[in-house]
Amino acid sequence: MQGKTALVTGAATGIGLAISQAFLREGARVIFADLDGPRAAAQAQKAGAAALSVTMDVGSAASVTEGLAQAERAQFVPDVIVNNAGVIHVGTILQAELADLQRVFRVNVEGVFNVTKATLPGMIARGGGVILTMASLASLTAMHDRFAYSASKAAVMMMTRSVALDFVKQGIRANCICPARVHTEMVDGYLKTAYAGREEETFRRFSDYQPVGRMIKPEEIGHLAVYLCSDESQMVTGASYLIDGGVMMGV
Repeated sequence: MQGKTALVTGAATGIGLAISQAFLREGARVIFADLDGPRAAAQAQKAGAAALSVTMDVGSAASVTEGLAQAERAQFVPDVIVNNAGVIHVGTILQAELADLQRVFRVNVEGVFNVTKATLPGMIARGGGVILTMASLASLTAMHDRFAYSASKAAVMMMTRSVALDFVKQGIRANCICPARVHTEMVDGYLKTAYAGREEETFRRFSDYQPVGRMIKPEEIGHLAVYLCSDESQMVTGASYLIDGGVMMGV
């Protein structure tokens, strides 16, 4: 990825951090964009001159615009976009309030809309670029207690495919990654709050959900992201890549 500049949202932790680090190892420059500005700055500082941090609320078009302007002033103009920032809601439709649905859609759906719409014209003007969206296993199949989250991730998958179709002649490629459970700080925090005293047992159950017997490592998502955002995948667009440890392979 030498010569490429990537904007990664939700880059301060978890999957976004792993993708950012993978890009840096492959020679890209990376804009660490995150709502947690200080944490993003700390991660970018470790990477030196190849990285820049911006505070960005992807659910706010104004915040996205300001973050991109800050990056441009520092001469970090992205030709790779990773729409990774996201939130989750656990529960059925009867356990969700309208506010829960709106919160999930504001970040997961409007966030992809805001970042993609703000960066797409520039990439087209410069001859092309790559958009990678973090979708989910929940984009492809219904999951228990994930009503709002699944709806949002199904939406972003089709949004990404639509961008791929509409702008393929302008040199734009757009793809999704659809992971099953990934072991991140968010998972550990969720176990502590929702399953206090049963963390170890629940962690094993969450791991066994994937037939391979463990959760996905964030760096494994990073490896796939490198491929999909590099020139080695020039013939890949409008695709949704499943990485699920065998969940969807059948009984």
